[in-house]
Amino acid sequence: MKFLEFQQALKSFPAFSYQDIIKIDPSFDRRRLVEWQAKKYILKIRKGYYCFPRKDYNENYLMLISNRIYKPSYISLATALSYYNLIPEAVYLFTGISTRKTMYFETPLGNFEYHRIKKELFFGYRLVQFGEYSIRIADMEKALLDFFYLNKINTLPEVDGLRLNRLIARELLVENKLMDYLTLYDSESMNRRIKLLLDYLNAES
Repeated sequence: MKFLEFQQALKSFPAFSYQDIIKIDPSFDRRRLVEWQAKKYILKIRKGYYCFPRKDYNENYLMLISNRIYKPSYISLATALSYYNLIPEAVYLFTGISTRKTMYFETPLGNFEYHRIKKELFFGYRLVQFGEYSIRIADMEKALLDFFYLNKINTLPEVDGLRLNRLIARELLVENKLMDYLTLYDSESMNRRIKLLLDYLNAES
């Protein structure tokens, strides 16, 4: 397969794997990947995953890449909280949740981190449209639950240290959904943590 044919066949993939390639061309010579990397026709993201170089790797595109290079996963934790403008930090590390083992990838596009969660808690994400693609990202309520679950935030000073935007949370957070999700954790420690969160959000600024 010549490169132009390869590019045409995979141009709709934000990131593609070797498995994607051999579905299109079972006789594909893997040495072409090394050759095309050297010529900068393609960019290796991590082992087994590639993309075509582009000028604009914006935040939405990188969240899409995060979904793609480690499956199953969805965007959550600090990246999702930043997406909802709940925390002031800019995104430099793209954080996700997966049922696979915790993993970290330092790539030419950015850094991607995935935290393992048990299968029963792998829920509460939605699809956000980005052009012709969909990004899997936690609901605001699930992003907060994931954050408090994995970071074991147990005191009001720790909650205050997150510098959550109370105004946005009060306007957009659906408390009934938060509490419905919380019941699925079946955890007294999580109940206490989320009570601290709600006390903080409802306190006078």
